[in-house]
Amino acid sequence: MLISQLMVVLDATIVNIALPDIKNALGFSSTGLSWVINAYTLAFGGLLLLGARAGDILGRRRVFLAGISLFTLASMSGGVAASSTELLIARGLQGIGAALAAPSALALLMTLFPEARERTKALGWYTAVSIGGSAVGLIVGGMLTQWVSWRWVLFINVPIGIALLLVSLRVIPDTARHPGRFDLTGALTSTLGMGTLVYSLVRAASDGWGDPLTLTGFAVAVVLLGAFVATELRASSPITPLRLFADRNRATSYLARLLLVAGMFGVFFFLTQFLQDILGYSPVVTGLAFLPLTVALFVASQASARVLTRRIGEKPVLVAGLLTSTVGLFWLTSLSADSSYLQLLGPLLLFGMGNGLAFVPLTSLSLAGVAPKDAGAGSGLVNVTQQVGGAMGLAVLITVFAQTAGPNVNAASAALAAGRQPSAAAIESAHQAYILGADRAFGWAAAFLAAAAILVAVLVRRPVADEPAAERSAPAGRADEDEWSEDQRSGDDDFAVGELLVASEDGAVPGSAIA
Repeated sequence: MLISQLMVVLDATIVNIALPDIKNALGFSSTGLSWVINAYTLAFGGLLLLGARAGDILGRRRVFLAGISLFTLASMSGGVAASSTELLIARGLQGIGAALAAPSALALLMTLFPEARERTKALGWYTAVSIGGSAVGLIVGGMLTQWVSWRWVLFINVPIGIALLLVSLRVIPDTARHPGRFDLTGALTSTLGMGTLVYSLVRAASDGWGDPLTLTGFAVAVVLLGAFVATELRASSPITPLRLFADRNRATSYLARLLLVAGMFGVFFFLTQFLQDILGYSPVVTGLAFLPLTVALFVASQASARVLTRRIGEKPVLVAGLLTSTVGLFWLTSLSADSSYLQLLGPLLLFGMGNGLAFVPLTSLSLAGVAPKDAGAGSGLVNVTQQVGGAMGLAVLITVFAQTAGPNVNAASAALAAGRQPSAAAIESAHQAYILGADRAFGWAAAFLAAAAILVAVLVRRPVADEPAAERSAPAGRADEDEWSEDQRSGDDDFAVGELLVASEDGAVPGSAIA
């Protein structure tokens, strides 16, 4: 499960540092190059709800293996692409494979670890991989691009994918197929609506919020998603059961995740350019510069999962994590053209620590109390909020950056495009404009996280089950675990997981509320 999640999230960032080499090799235009990233994001975000429901109906193991297979084949196709069109098609197919695999992976993780303490540990590892994978992608992407070839940022998935498939066939148990029909109208409206929304956010980042096509896309997305909600209210077997939003804790966790990811994506986007363009780092050194963030995130996520959430509860840990990340982002607003890496180290450590603390209880809140038949849909919504949050965050932050930086930020690039060597004054002006814009963008990103902290503090209820671990009844949790193991061996996981969810008030599932 962790390896599959690493492949999915790593692929969203590993290509970033290779973009200049891809542009030269396949003849991309400056505007068309962004679609190397966007084709993956669009397919992934647009098909997540459909992929999640497919796992519930067809069997999560089956859909997971299909998604990893498609992702691996698409990675091979992208690595051997001879034209820009071939690469974009391969990236789109990668996104489809990820949309099938990611929700089923998280749903399987929650089903395979029903006991409270083991589930929280599993979520700690899942969080470390999910968020740390983005930073790892920058490190690995820089190494492969500089030392081997840009094609290896795609080829690297092939041996990993093959090994993952072989191991998964042996170690992942089959899961029950929950009765239901595909809600074709819901699938169509959700896929087109989510795809149009993500496309519009991506276009807003590059062409502006006032662009006619951007505005048209938003209008179409509102109509399609409105039709999707109306369809789900009437459907006998909805692709996304709206009852998932009935629990206040869960609904708040979705919104908090969207805001957290919206701010997080800005850190990687702007700091990557700052390190390379302002400080003059190579791709490899740029990737390694994010290593302290990754280490801090890993340590904090393990502390959150193994100790803190059990001793002081999920809500306090979540609020503390969000506030820590907010401070780290606000600290970044003090960057200047004369800043050294040491001045970045503090904000990176705080941001990594805060995210590591926050994502474990945030994921637990999103999935607590979800019935087994809805586990895939619930996991899909977790991934959807991340995709929409990332696209929305970049669109907003890039707009803030552009309006603050002004035209001077492109002075040096314009000279190079015209075949002229930019003057020292033009370079200095571009650097100052970039710093001004990035500082303002970091301020907005900090505001996103502060808003998430306020939402959680005000709206999330701290249930009876969310109490220190020492006060819980350990024998009951062990009995539940043994009961589930026996049911799993007989192939009936519905009864056992359902019993665990019902037993949540005894502490079996921390922070849960029956939907």
